[in-house]
Amino acid sequence: MERPITLDPRSPFVLDTHELGRRPGTMRRVQRTIGAPEDLGTAVIGVPAGSDLDLDLRLEAVMEGILVSGSVRGRTVGECVRCLDEIVGEIDVEMQELYVYPERAKVAIEDGDDEEDVRELEGDLVDIEPALRDTVVPALPFRPVCSPQCPGLCSECGAKLADFGDAEHTHEILDPRWAELDRMKTLFDDTKES
Repeated sequence: MERPITLDPRSPFVLDTHELGRRPGTMRRVQRTIGAPEDLGTAVIGVPAGSDLDLDLRLEAVMEGILVSGSVRGRTVGECVRCLDEIVGEIDVEMQELYVYPERAKVAIEDGDDEEDVRELEGDLVDIEPALRDTVVPALPFRPVCSPQCPGLCSECGAKLADFGDAEHTHEILDPRWAELDRMKTLFDDTKES
């Protein structure tokens, strides 16, 4: 019994492989610009939802299924983990994913592959969104910075240290163990002035 097809062929992330048939060696190119899906990134950097992602993909029929490979390019936006300034950049990563025929998926799972790691064709359709996420998110910087020399923020007052340039930015910090003595000194100074 075949599973029902749940993919929407109108989705920009769903590719139709019907014209490739099951003839290993047949290939076609897909070049398109699509809107980025929601949450394509981490807490500090990612590709903004709806922004352009340029796909340059090759769909190739192989014995096991359809091999999708090519490049994904887009604009990233995030914030520096040191000073919290906005960072805008570009990402250009190579993607490669095998979508197996349903009968091959059963064999792969029986051979020890994790079910979640096996991507399966639904009819003649493949959904590239999960593979796109698996490719783009790990390629993003783990700790993005606006520049390698970014000094960050002052741990005492939160001021952006880069704004001070070469000038020294310091705070007088009293050891809490001497706080009572400092208070008594202030009291003594107040009575002396009277």
